[in-house]
Amino acid sequence: MIERLDHINIRTHRLDEMIAWYRDVLGMEVGPRPAAFDFPGAWLYANGQPLVHFVGVAAQPSDPGTDLKLEHGAFSATGFKGFVEKLEARGERFRLTRIEEFGIAQVNVWDPDGNHLHIDFALAEEGAG
Repeated sequence: MIERLDHINIRTHRLDEMIAWYRDVLGMEVGPRPAAFDFPGAWLYANGQPLVHFVGVAAQPSDPGTDLKLEHGAFSATGFKGFVEKLEARGERFRLTRIEEFGIAQVNVWDPDGNHLHIDFALAEEGAG
């Protein structure tokens, strides 16, 4: 039986930029990664869990239609107001969505490679807005 999402794996030719964005915008930390891997990459952690795995590739695929692309990933979070303020201060593109029937306020963001992520907060955190 499926219990939870373990991680997402993203191939990128902007490894350092992606690490910085996930660290600085989403607050993740670079953590341990198996030393036996013979390719560049990084594992980004939140609450001690390696949620995002990056694989460094030499170049962006010339035909994106032939390679898998992440449609979107989602993370649950707390601290709605501070997160939105951080995005605004950095000039990050984002879109807010309310999912009333599930009690969720989604903050939709896009990483440097254009992957869509939504960060889900309890609707009550959003405040009176």
